[in-house]
Amino acid sequence: MTFGALISNRNFTSFFCSGRLWHADRGHLSQRDGRSCGSSPDARRNLLPQKLGDGEEHRDGRSFCAPSRVVPNRKPDLVLCTKLRKTSPALLIHPRRSGKCHCYASSSSYHDSLSALFSKKMSGPYTGRSQKPDIAKTSRSRAYYKSEEYDISEIRLEALTMPETSGEVVLAEDSTREELLPWWQDFPKRWAIVLLCFMAFLLCNMDRVNMSIAILPMSQEFGWNSATVGLIQSSFFWGYLLTQIVGGIWADKIGGKPVLGFGVVWWSIATVLTPIAARLGLPFLLIMRAFMGIGEGVAMPAMNNILSKWIPVSERSRSLAMVYSGMYLGSMTGLAFSPVLIHKFGWPSVFYTFGSLGSIWFALWQQKAHSSPKEDPELSESEKKVILGGNISKEPVTVIPWKLILSKAPVWALIISHFCHNWGTFILLTWMPTYYNQVLKFNLTESGLLCVLPWLTMAVFANIGGWIADTLVSRGLSVTSVRKIMQSIGFLGPAFFLTQLSNVKTPALAVLCMACSQGSDAFSQSGLYSNHQDIGPRYAGVLLGLSNTAGVLAGVFGTAATGYILQRGSWDDVFKVAVALYIIGTLVWNFFSTGEKVLD
Repeated sequence: MTFGALISNRNFTSFFCSGRLWHADRGHLSQRDGRSCGSSPDARRNLLPQKLGDGEEHRDGRSFCAPSRVVPNRKPDLVLCTKLRKTSPALLIHPRRSGKCHCYASSSSYHDSLSALFSKKMSGPYTGRSQKPDIAKTSRSRAYYKSEEYDISEIRLEALTMPETSGEVVLAEDSTREELLPWWQDFPKRWAIVLLCFMAFLLCNMDRVNMSIAILPMSQEFGWNSATVGLIQSSFFWGYLLTQIVGGIWADKIGGKPVLGFGVVWWSIATVLTPIAARLGLPFLLIMRAFMGIGEGVAMPAMNNILSKWIPVSERSRSLAMVYSGMYLGSMTGLAFSPVLIHKFGWPSVFYTFGSLGSIWFALWQQKAHSSPKEDPELSESEKKVILGGNISKEPVTVIPWKLILSKAPVWALIISHFCHNWGTFILLTWMPTYYNQVLKFNLTESGLLCVLPWLTMAVFANIGGWIADTLVSRGLSVTSVRKIMQSIGFLGPAFFLTQLSNVKTPALAVLCMACSQGSDAFSQSGLYSNHQDIGPRYAGVLLGLSNTAGVLAGVFGTAATGYILQRGSWDDVFKVAVALYIIGTLVWNFFSTGEKVLD
């Protein structure tokens, strides 16, 4: 059974009667069967069904629909027929002619609201007065319909009043509407956590690299020599080394949210207090830089713990790549904005500005983040099933099984590979300005600008590698194979481009080789940096603390060894040592690593 439907603000848009559809679409009338009924104004006016006269009734074995004439600029009350037949949709009938069932054609502005009412099934008998004629006839001015006899008195009517100031109809209480949420509310919560971690690591490296720029005017003001400058720069690693493993244990036991929140607040306060400590004296500055390292030391283990609980394995590489690209972009931002702030407001402004940003992040973190999906009351059931559907155990850690952890070959593969990886990475990032100046003959300004290029390359290629890795996993390739492929690129790519540096003849090609070396190095985010969550998701924080401690030691020893090699050799010797460690890391990784869980 069909029903009377809707018109536009100027024309009738549709009409359903006795299984026949009349509609006005761009000045053209047609029936449901596609036959045209004319396009002129007269044709449209004549062919539109009209209201039956007082003595005329309608009959149809299937329909009781007779349209009433619509009065322009008038919003009469509507009545909803709620008890007609089980298979019949609801009709809107005119309240003042309740003895007859007249369809009321609504304007198109009410279409969306009224359509929800027509989904309700009706039931009940209908008996009207004597009906005539038996055969439906259609003329240019009247429409007659064959209909059964119904009893209007047995119809339950619910009045719906059309608002005078609104073009919408009030919906019945039992009608349902699927409300579409704004995109920011429908955004996956797990990726909101990833973005917050990305912002934390952006701030982390902004606060870390600002000293490398501010140390120049500070040394002039306080009269520091090169040895003092080196001591200040290295004091950061004193605290950074202390909290790698401690931060991992803390995160695995109490959750990553409070640990990462503590780290950001701690290093932000230390950043803001750095100018005050510098004016108090060198010992206070060294302590403050060590305090800053303590805060940043817990960041990576806490982040790894959080993502191990929030991110399924099919999205693991992309999420980690995005978070670590925050570190690269943070270095770029710090190197780019620090000179501007120092030039306009003095060197203390760098520490005050960058350090104050941590309070904004912490407010968002406290409001939006949770250590695990089970603790988030706003997480939808569908997303919770996606996150918890994997084989990752979500039980909290009470005791760290050190003997079991250190007895696993894949754990030592992580530690050794992290050491080999960071040796080459720290050498390039620490000594690159010197290489540009001594070998390529760039001035200090050009060297500083070109130092930004590797960070940008790493940020881009880290996300490309993450997308490739997750795509391979989703297409059925084993996690072990994906981790070995991506980390092999992260080792052999830098090794190849470093060997080409001794053969290039122009500075442009040398810069290109350095950028390509760091770009291929970024594939490690989808290799060893993702492997902690693969082999021991419950102990992801501890595992990253262990391997990153080895990585920090590689940076400390590698930076010192490079200076020793340059005193007795050349840059080619520096690159040869890095290439040798890259090859060792490749062999260890491919022989002993795995993508399967070995710690439960």
